[in-house]
Amino acid sequence: MIMQLGLGSYACAWAIGIAGYEPPEKPLDVFGLVRFANELGLKRVQIADNLPLHMLSTGERAALRRDAEAHGIAIEAGTRGIHNDHLQQYIAIAREMGSSLLRVVVDTPQHHPEPTEIIGLIKAALPALEAAGVVLAVENHDRFKARTLADMMATLNSPQVGICLDTVNSFGALEGPEVVVTALGPYVVNLHLKEFIVKRLDHNMGFALTGMPAGEGMLNIPWLLEMLHGYGCSFNAILELWPEPEATMAATVAKEQAWAAQSVRYLRSLITE
Repeated sequence: MIMQLGLGSYACAWAIGIAGYEPPEKPLDVFGLVRFANELGLKRVQIADNLPLHMLSTGERAALRRDAEAHGIAIEAGTRGIHNDHLQQYIAIAREMGSSLLRVVVDTPQHHPEPTEIIGLIKAALPALEAAGVVLAVENHDRFKARTLADMMATLNSPQVGICLDTVNSFGALEGPEVVVTALGPYVVNLHLKEFIVKRLDHNMGFALTGMPAGEGMLNIPWLLEMLHGYGCSFNAILELWPEPEATMAATVAKEQAWAAQSVRYLRSLITE
């Protein structure tokens, strides 16, 4: 069952800042993310690798947790990379932030581990995950087929490890939601609700896959939720967005914020807490 609808830091990626693009005049920080979630009426935020929690001081993380608690907002931790020292650091941070879940993207620019290495690294982290009461949510990114990820989950066979199912990422592995949900549904512990559309380019020579506000694209969200409920999954649904940039960064950030508000209104018609 769905526990809560939340806001992911990748729903505000333009406001936070994207490498290679003009940064916003006042980049959104973790405290701003919590405030924005509160404005949207949400009670959960997932802070991923575009706002790395390990870059905050212990005092700043403590202040963040206090601020979130003052708004009645729970924090979910997220990161990128599964080297042992890094995972251990983030398991401790998840515990520090009161997060029972740690979402992880296994790849970094410097490290692209194969399944056997991933399994070994996660196995080594299982005692720390269990001691901290943290579940590791491995996100389906575009390098592995869903079946490969499912086989890894079956091999690990641990309640401390599951899948963070992103509704768009696996297109990079030539797999759509039907394939991904069928393969990974039984292992889902976290959901990234990211709406999309595939549209033909103006010159007709190809297609583009890009984002949309929830309910305005091609993702059948009622079907998705029904399927995951059928697997008996228990998960939080985290909103993410992929808006195309506008002519100015101010217009892009405004569009992103408007999409977030529109998406939450739509998802509230499907998700009751």
